Amino acid sequence: MEKPWLKHYPPGVPALIDVEAYASLIAMLEDSFSKYRDRPAYRFMGKTLTFGEVDQASRSFAAYLQAQGFVKGDRIALMMPNVPQYPVAVAGVLRAGCVVVNVNPLYTPRELEHQLKDSGATGVVVIENFATTLQKVLPSVPIRRVIVTALGDLLGIPKSWIVNHVVRHVKKLVPPFELPGAVTFNSALSAGKNRPLRAVAVGPDDIAVLQYTGGTTGISKGAVLLHRNLVANVLQSEAWHGPALRKIPPGEQLMTVCALPIYHIFGFNTNMMLGLRMGGCSLLIVNPRDLPAMFKDLARERFHSFPAVSTLFKAMASHPDFGQVDWSHLIISIGGGMAVQSATAQLWLEKTGCPIVEGYGLSETSPTASCNPIDNTSFNGTIGVPLPNTEMKLLDEAGDEVPAGNPGEIAIRGPQVMAGYWQRPDETAKAMTPDGFFKSGDIGTVDERGYFKIIDRKKDMILVNGFNVYPNEVEDVVSQLSGIAECAAVGVADDKAGEVVKLVIVRSDPQLTEGAVRSHCEATLAGYKRPRVIEFRDELPKTNVGKILRRELRDRR
Repeated sequence: MEKPWLKHYPPGVPALIDVEAYASLIAMLEDSFSKYRDRPAYRFMGKTLTFGEVDQASRSFAAYLQAQGFVKGDRIALMMPNVPQYPVAVAGVLRAGCVVVNVNPLYTPRELEHQLKDSGATGVVVIENFATTLQKVLPSVPIRRVIVTALGDLLGIPKSWIVNHVVRHVKKLVPPFELPGAVTFNSALSAGKNRPLRAVAVGPDDIAVLQYTGGTTGISKGAVLLHRNLVANVLQSEAWHGPALRKIPPGEQLMTVCALPIYHIFGFNTNMMLGLRMGGCSLLIVNPRDLPAMFKDLARERFHSFPAVSTLFKAMASHPDFGQVDWSHLIISIGGGMAVQSATAQLWLEKTGCPIVEGYGLSETSPTASCNPIDNTSFNGTIGVPLPNTEMKLLDEAGDEVPAGNPGEIAIRGPQVMAGYWQRPDETAKAMTPDGFFKSGDIGTVDERGYFKIIDRKKDMILVNGFNVYPNEVEDVVSQLSGIAECAAVGVADDKAGEVVKLVIVRSDPQLTEGAVRSHCEATLAGYKRPRVIEFRDELPKTNVGKILRRELRDRR
């Protein structure tokens, strides 16, 4: 196929790279651990963890897992925010030959139970703040080993004691829980420290990560990301970053702000894995919603790269504490996860002097498929051009490529595209074309240069702060409440979140209140999935065949 975008690659970025340079993520990580041993890898609450310390801790964790009987291919769930234990656990799970299952710690018991059952995870690492959620589902899931960690566990004594005491007893952020037989993360590291780590034969076609995403049915399903998928995307992204990295003064280490949650594929590969590959240090932000605390962290650092979603860029640039931070060393602002608003991009450029470079991808593409040149000096409202080794085209409803200038569904082919959906061959078949393109569900256009632009969604997905919300899931949960005749969920524009969920209900019981609906949603849906707007109507707008007209619901607030 024609690739006009290659003419617009930044100088020094090749059309093709060797995406098979490493047989696995393990080989790539161990190369970085060896090469950058004494460099800082993570900074968290004033504590620095070096590459060598991450190497040793993850080796100990892997040895512990093997001693507990975990074998190649076993799935282990990681349910934490951005704390140093996360990258240590990821590297340890992979080195033990197991599969990482990233879990949103804000999940409700219903959501968590589905993911643990569907993945077949037999081990879990959970931060104690959310252990009570795990406790509620433990009897009905296949988990046989629970490892509990606390926020300050890797901060060293006495700081870890102080932080954990404050979190538990002063801020009271740890609800009571009982998990009989659970072990602490630090005791697991101690138990594995003097045990041998058996080398496991892991190759490019072995599964590295199950990254859960929504579907048209609303049922969360696991994108199967092989070692070769994730390695390829890290190397593609590294090549793409090259022109900007040359702006860092010689001898100065790349510092990246990791405000994206690592359990999300954007943070997992674009922050954590890419940072480790490039020998950079990541500043871990445990709660980006706490802007004053984040600004305090940023004020202490000299940083170069800041990947984020549009809503975070806007919230930060609009905050009164923004001026406390030195932004003069920032050379990379990557926007992804959701569309970047032009007004936000303009504000960010005015305040930092560093333009937001928008990229595009999905869980199914590990995640990055396209990006604007990293050395752009302005924002253009497109999702850029395909990365090296990547092809993109636009398809019509019949699966044929659309003529130039016409909109179509964005389809992606490249080494970063998933192997399929976990144990769902029917869903995989729907998503893939016979010639290996993944159908994204996003409708776009492409110009003569090969720059793609998203104009609509084929699916009725709602994008809240970069997280996918599928209306069918919200509707299914709400319809279980007594007094609901029918309901429909849609996304409506929101200044802070980009979009929020609007729920329209037809009652069978006139006594049903908005409060009852909200209470039900709080118990069954993660915060970002809960309806912000609830509206009661006598009927829903429908076509003559009975299909709900979602667009009409979106248009009326």
